[in-house]
Amino acid sequence: MQEIFKRGLKQGLVLTWALGKIIFPITLLMTIVQYTPVFPWLMDKIAPLLSAIGLSAEAAVPLVIGNFLNLYAGIAAIISFEFTVKEVFIMAIMLSFSHNLILESAVAKKVGVSWWFVVGLRVGLALFSAWIISVFWQGGAQLASYGFATSGGTDPSGTLEIAWHGVTTAVMGIVQLALIVLPLMIVMQYLRELGWINTFSSWMAPFMKVLGMKPNTSTTVTAGLTIGLAYGAGVMIQAVKEDGVSKKDMYLTMIFLVSCHAVVEDTLVFIPLGIPVWPLLAIRLVTAIILTAAVGLVWNWKLDKKEATRHSYQGG
Repeated sequence: MQEIFKRGLKQGLVLTWALGKIIFPITLLMTIVQYTPVFPWLMDKIAPLLSAIGLSAEAAVPLVIGNFLNLYAGIAAIISFEFTVKEVFIMAIMLSFSHNLILESAVAKKVGVSWWFVVGLRVGLALFSAWIISVFWQGGAQLASYGFATSGGTDPSGTLEIAWHGVTTAVMGIVQLALIVLPLMIVMQYLRELGWINTFSSWMAPFMKVLGMKPNTSTTVTAGLTIGLAYGAGVMIQAVKEDGVSKKDMYLTMIFLVSCHAVVEDTLVFIPLGIPVWPLLAIRLVTAIILTAAVGLVWNWKLDKKEATRHSYQGG
């Protein structure tokens, strides 16, 4: 058990170091850039587009960075600005659906699902969910509190003060990241090595029928649901090869996973941003279940109809 702990801790440190190398420069750069004359001009140009989904112009920065990189990079950009709770919640929902698009969509391609299909679905879910929240949620007008990652105090003035402000914000962002990633990776190491992920996969098998898929998709769904698309890529690709998952079931699996993957990690990382995370998790789960079940129902109905027509033709 001690060896598992050490391996999990090592994985956590490696991941923290790898992600910290992304978070530090991005947070530093974004914190400094917002005090330059170029930034307000650029945000004014983008503001009308984002206002349609309830966001200020500054939200473009974390959204672009999060989509091209990952959640951690997006969060690093978020803590560089002052946003309301509602804005942070909208960005959290959007980034939950569409982050790390290039890498995670490439994983989909590896298991036989169109890259464009995955990108289009994720971006579409992000925009639609943002619009729904902006229209129907009237709360969250207060400024979000970023825990000990927030800068607080008055705005810095002068080159040195701005630079120091950027460095301290970036460092605290990495500290906060480590406090989440280290215990998370230790727990995931225990789950993997003690066979709990396999056990969870067997529990998930009956649920696959509800989503319109065969039980042999449970390993792939479990890998993506618990570890994520990027981290679980190896498990998912191997499961597709060994379990003989059909093209239809692979598409349904991807529809479910792009809506809701890495549920533990992708939910916990937003806790320090001062937003309600349970609704965040619920929205992702409900969206994944309803969307996948609906598409599966229609797809299976069309296949059954096609099969019935073929038998009728052969019988005639």
